[in-house]
Amino acid sequence: MKEIKIIALLLLSAFGTSCTSDFLEPAPESGITSGSYYSNETELLAAVYNMYDGLQGENSTSVSANRSTMDEFYLTEMRSDNTETKSQEGESAQFEYYAITTSNSVVSDYYASMYNVIYRANLVLENLGAVDNATTAASFEGEAKFVRAHAYFNLVRLFGDIPLVDKVISPLETDIQYTRVASSSIYELIESDLTTAVANLTNGSVNRASKAAAQALLAKVYLTQHKNYSEAQVLLEDVMKSGFSLQTNFNDIFYKELNSEIIFAIGYVSALSDDSQDFSAEWMNGAGRTSGVNYVTTNAQAALDEFGGNRTATSYRVDPFQTTKLQVAKYLPNGEDGGADGKTFVSDATMSGNDWIVLRYADVLLMHVEAILAGGTSTTNGAALASFQKVRDRAGFTTKVTEVTKASLLLERRVELAFENHRFFDLVRFGEAESVLAAHSAASGGTFSSTDLLLPIPQNEINSSKGKMQQNPGY
Repeated sequence: MKEIKIIALLLLSAFGTSCTSDFLEPAPESGITSGSYYSNETELLAAVYNMYDGLQGENSTSVSANRSTMDEFYLTEMRSDNTETKSQEGESAQFEYYAITTSNSVVSDYYASMYNVIYRANLVLENLGAVDNATTAASFEGEAKFVRAHAYFNLVRLFGDIPLVDKVISPLETDIQYTRVASSSIYELIESDLTTAVANLTNGSVNRASKAAAQALLAKVYLTQHKNYSEAQVLLEDVMKSGFSLQTNFNDIFYKELNSEIIFAIGYVSALSDDSQDFSAEWMNGAGRTSGVNYVTTNAQAALDEFGGNRTATSYRVDPFQTTKLQVAKYLPNGEDGGADGKTFVSDATMSGNDWIVLRYADVLLMHVEAILAGGTSTTNGAALASFQKVRDRAGFTTKVTEVTKASLLLERRVELAFENHRFFDLVRFGEAESVLAAHSAASGGTFSSTDLLLPIPQNEINSSKGKMQQNPGY
């Protein structure tokens, strides 16, 4: 992975696309510029790497930065019952109190970041003709469609109806940029993209798209839409035959990168300003950070203490400097590099190298149970019980499972995948978001309502559309 990152840096110095420019990067009317035209495989490979650079995001606190994945926890974990701010103040607290404004800079940055990623993927797809080798061209197509699907899947779940931009557009094509289409149309593109990715890709990569990653993501898309349960099950069982396995030690998932449990992770490299991350420094309120975000709620602590088993010690810890608060411990900066507990950071915490895990094998096993459950309330199916049991066994619970209910599966996903940006999406997919979040909000002084399940379209987009875009209800 680190060798690939170094090569990518060299290539991008010549052919890269800036993170900080217009997120849709519209080409001039001709559609052919030095920034959108690639003449050979080497140049297009740089564009492929540039997609992952877009997902990685810019390690900067500038308001114009595309922070991408580094800010995703605000929109997911902090809108669930899992995490909160340290002091319940400032723009960050809007997420935990369900009081998000249309001018929230994090929401605006994430929206722009994901469309910037989509642009980068479209750029690769538009230039596949630059590659003479058909197998390589097909692989690049699969990667680009996986990345585009990943970005759209997050956007459609967070914002609802959104613009569908499936090509590099010119400055005159503002109707495309500002026309919100039905979520069903977005899902059609996602499914089509991932189907192509499954067909075109092979396994072996972790920091780049693979067949297994596309299969797992497509299965999650099917589960999210509450359809194609049998197809989701087939996809997941194929991944289960692809050589992945649970780590024996839960802590190793996060501090031994590229391990056998990781299916797809966004790669970061420590101490390189262009390729490191600072989200883990933010969580520990370190390196001069003063606000403190993504602290563990007492609700999540209670769930982990009772049901987490040996996962609990890796999932959270007491803040060493403010002992009434609990920090997420899965991604402590540079934990793989030293420290008596294997988690403490070295050097500058804002230059951390922890990879962000998007898909891992435990998630696949629990989705396998969900696919077999097929929207029902419980199952005693042997294959479902076996998958559920593997996750429970690794957590140190050896009691034989004889039935899995919808409620027990949701709880297991919570404690297994805590603070990995799954909880909010899981609550929505399981149909429990309104009841759980309303209760959590009432207990914590928030103002949750059903319209808070979607984020606001950034106000700057509404303004730029000159009346073409309408705001989501409730904002």
